[in-house]
Amino acid sequence: MNGILNVLKPPGMTSSEVVVFLRKKIQVRKIGHTGTLDPEAAGVLPVCIGKATRLADYIMHQDKTYRCYMKLGITTDSYDQTGKKLKRSDTIPTLEKIEFALEKFQGEMDHVPPMHSAIKIGGKKLYELARQGIEIEREPRKIWIKRTSLISFMPPDMVLFDIICSKGTYIRSLCNDIGQFLGCGAVMAYLIRTSSGIFHLNNSHTLDEICIAKKNNKLNSLLVPMEEALEGIMPSIFLKNDCKEIISRGNLADESCIVKISELANDLFYSNKVSSQTLYRVFCGNVFMGIGYLRIHNNKMVVQMKKVLI
Repeated sequence: MNGILNVLKPPGMTSSEVVVFLRKKIQVRKIGHTGTLDPEAAGVLPVCIGKATRLADYIMHQDKTYRCYMKLGITTDSYDQTGKKLKRSDTIPTLEKIEFALEKFQGEMDHVPPMHSAIKIGGKKLYELARQGIEIEREPRKIWIKRTSLISFMPPDMVLFDIICSKGTYIRSLCNDIGQFLGCGAVMAYLIRTSSGIFHLNNSHTLDEICIAKKNNKLNSLLVPMEEALEGIMPSIFLKNDCKEIISRGNLADESCIVKISELANDLFYSNKVSSQTLYRVFCGNVFMGIGYLRIHNNKMVVQMKKVLI
């Protein structure tokens, strides 16, 4: 069984707990999620099964979208409502100032992860240190926020907004930063991830639905094929059917095997910029073989496999 489950994570479970639950219920050994979602948050959590676990890094690097309720006038140590209250403010900004703040937090920026997160520093997770009352300096990371959109302002203190952002964005930290910018403080009140790459909320599956599909021998119908999960992430190279054995052994496939490649690949070849950094989905006929790249060998363009997934 190989593929990706688009799981609708319920609030109250960590991403790792979801994986442990599914490993037991659907009886698979190789399984892993594609990026941590806050325990109290709900929403899209792509879970890789079987050989698809080797694709997790590619999938988790795609943009994420969220819908967030943000509560103004309060600051906590965890940047959400579950943490210790540090400050309160009765001075709530106007709608115009809130809209300006959301517009301000767009584009590339430095982003400091919260202490209450699963990031490891010195072998220890930050939230473990936070529970001991220990706070350490965290290195800021570069993130990209493509768009923040105000959905509604519910006086006196609730803001609902959507956000499209890069991997590594902590919405709790963003809420805290917006609160500081507004001068009143803010925390994340509720969060739902509405998409992660090609995986969307409207075609996600609850844990109950997954368990029922397993019981009825229909779990495969819920799996997103590996090649589909990579669509939009990587272009494709199509090889002849009789090159399947060559490719499955990880050997080079020369030009005589190539049936079709993207215009990008041709442009790179003729400009002498063929690079192992440009990855492709590799097919033999209609069979997905894995991930490969183009390189020059004996003055000819060849296909070199990076991950054989057949």
